[in-house]
Amino acid sequence: PALRRLSHSLLAHYQKGTRPVRDWRTTTNVAIDLMVYAILSVDEKNQVLTTYIWYRQHWTDEFLKWDPAHFDNLTQISLPVESIWVPDILINEFVDVGKSPHVPYVYVSHHGEVQNLKPIQVMTACSLDIYNFPFDVQNCSLTFTSWLHHIRDINLSLWRQPELVKFDRSVFMNQGEWELLYVLSHFQEFSVKSSDNYAEMKFYVVIRRRPLFYTVSLLLPSIFLMVMDIVGFYLPPHSGERVSFKITLLLGYSVFLIIVSDTLPATAVGTPLIGTYFVVCMALLVISLTETILIVRLVHKQDLQPHVPEWVKHLLLERATVLLCIRDRKKFSQSRIQSLDTSGQVENNDSTAKLTPYVCEDPRECGAVGGTRSAPAFAGRTEGSAALQEVLRETTAIRQLLEKREEFRDVAREWLQVGYVLDVLLFRVYLAAVLAYSITLGTLWSVWRDA
Repeated sequence: PALRRLSHSLLAHYQKGTRPVRDWRTTTNVAIDLMVYAILSVDEKNQVLTTYIWYRQHWTDEFLKWDPAHFDNLTQISLPVESIWVPDILINEFVDVGKSPHVPYVYVSHHGEVQNLKPIQVMTACSLDIYNFPFDVQNCSLTFTSWLHHIRDINLSLWRQPELVKFDRSVFMNQGEWELLYVLSHFQEFSVKSSDNYAEMKFYVVIRRRPLFYTVSLLLPSIFLMVMDIVGFYLPPHSGERVSFKITLLLGYSVFLIIVSDTLPATAVGTPLIGTYFVVCMALLVISLTETILIVRLVHKQDLQPHVPEWVKHLLLERATVLLCIRDRKKFSQSRIQSLDTSGQVENNDSTAKLTPYVCEDPRECGAVGGTRSAPAFAGRTEGSAALQEVLRETTAIRQLLEKREEFRDVAREWLQVGYVLDVLLFRVYLAAVLAYSITLGTLWSVWRDA
């Protein structure tokens, strides 16, 4: 048969141990091509990219030529790859043995052109930048070069035009986490320590992560918790429920961070921006809780506090109310005082118990302490019945109690006004900080996604 006669004729005296040129000065030109089939994995921690590629190369073997007329017009034949010379072209970024199916044959044409086509699973080292996670774009290179032969023996070239290689997605499986943007090619010469020059062909595989899964599972829950924290400011500042609500949100966010910690990529070089985003959100929740504790402490226990300082009144009750457009602060304070009065009798009993030491034992002492208007009217009376003196003492004690209660109400009204204005002020500052932070991150991620 013609195939058997041709194979025996080509390989009978073939020497596969030497470069297939008749003149040793002739350079063997190897044209290579690459098509990305799939992105298998991206290991950010170990900086390793695993891809599955279709690799093709062809060169001219001067000892594998024949006349088709002598072999039944046969122009092409497949020969065992172990029987002929094959260039020692490797990938510089290899970090593991390539796992690929064994292709035992190569195609040889009657002009001596040899075509070697094979699929390869490539594990290569790549400098991965995860700062923009989950909107990151990675650029990893595959450098093909002869490990031993310099450029005078083996030179490299591109099989197809660079434009055809760049946008070729005909075999790419576009269903995984990563999508292929394009493949760039670049030829260059290099030398090591002034040695001979070597030829190398670089293919830059540019891929982009699909962010939808991470947006739904990472960003949206965090945004919902921050929105609930902002809504929590609408709880009454004198209510203790706001503190427990904020603590619950903080604990919930802590559990959320523990759950998503394994999802975030980790490297020894840097931290993705989304990690900083989570830390800042946690800090904002802590600041919100601190502000709530401060306001609740300010509007409670007014009977133990002095009057509001004048500079605080000037800054918060005059300047800040105009700045924040608060027009009904007096109405608000009166309604809060009424709610405090109707909330229970425990505080009133406590106040009465604290005021009982002010009850006078002598009408003359009551006149000196209680009021200057009624004391002269009764001080002149040196004679009177014991019943009248008893009624006078009880009346003076009741008046002192009412005056003290009114004083406490004034103090409570002032501190409630201060607490209300301060709560609105801090809430708006907090809201402005959250909005500015959200707009900044949203702008950055939108630019990275559309880049």
